[in-house]
Amino acid sequence: MTSQQLSAALRAAAAGLHPDEAGTGLIISHGVFLHRGDFTRHVETAASISDGTPIAWIDWDAVIAALDSGHLPASGGEKRIVRIAASLAAGHPVSLRDAIPGLDQRSLHLVTTAIRHAAGQRR
Repeated sequence: MTSQQLSAALRAAAAGLHPDEAGTGLIISHGVFLHRGDFTRHVETAASISDGTPIAWIDWDAVIAALDSGHLPASGGEKRIVRIAASLAAGHPVSLRDAIPGLDQRSLHLVTTAIRHAAGQRR
């Protein structure tokens, strides 16, 4: 599955749940993780039972465990993005006090967009 197909499948599975859409969308928009096998090994895929549409979801518990154990190497900013996305999509605790100050301008924009999306504001 290409990263574009994976993105579509992730969006299909998260559709209708604003926090899930926001966390998944943050990972997709960030543009790094869906190209990495050490991340995508924690993505499950299937076909929708209603119409066979490919769907996929991130095992956030496994991603955070891999991040914490060093099996998902990432820069400081990348770690912040993953933790914020996992918090939005799955309720994993994140300290915004620690996460926000370390973000570059692009990542900060992606995070604020994701937070607005989680609140139901798509623009």
